[in-house]
Amino acid sequence: MNAKINTLIFDLGGVLIDWQPAYVFLKEFRGDSAKMNEFLNTICAWDWNLNQDAGYPLEKATNERIALYPEYERLIKMYYGRWEEMLGLAHKDTLALLEYLRFQSNYRLLALTNWSHETFPIALKKFPWLEWFEGIVVSGEEGLRKPDPEIYSRLMDRYSVKAQESIFIDDNRENIQAAQGLGFSALHFKGAPTLAQELIDLGIPLPPNLINQINDPLLSLDL
Repeated sequence: MNAKINTLIFDLGGVLIDWQPAYVFLKEFRGDSAKMNEFLNTICAWDWNLNQDAGYPLEKATNERIALYPEYERLIKMYYGRWEEMLGLAHKDTLALLEYLRFQSNYRLLALTNWSHETFPIALKKFPWLEWFEGIVVSGEEGLRKPDPEIYSRLMDRYSVKAQESIFIDDNRENIQAAQGLGFSALHFKGAPTLAQELIDLGIPLPPNLINQINDPLLSLDL
């Protein structure tokens, strides 16, 4: 085992939690994914949502968007009005890995997430296992978001984390590159089985029964 590694830092959305605007909007567009994607790529675009992840007020963002696209008022209001419906379930295979690390290893577990401070309490209520983390840094509470190096620095300062002794896990390549620039061992999340093997390659011991569980959906924990 690599004795230097003592901390694992997880992103949440896309790694542990499923979040898809399509859960709401595909129904609204009557299954027409092309029209839905046009709306989500232009009206309520990803970059617009990321602005709220940095702490911008949801109501203000919604009203400003309606002012730009008044003909889409009903749909724009749905984005945050029905945000909870966009939350799917936890990714059970990654959650099984997290559970093992939390209860059967000595690694510190932290989370660093781009998430609005107004909606994150919904996730805390829906996913009680978030309490497994020693600490969670939420971008909306900090007023900045990944890949800004400052938010990584805040996590390191707040929890006395050394980048060289930590592994950072995220599904966004830009966030990974920012972490690497600060000295973290950073893993671009592509799925729990790949993540498990990459952790093993970095010296994190994982038992065979856990690997089997992660690779077989029928064996995944129902948490």
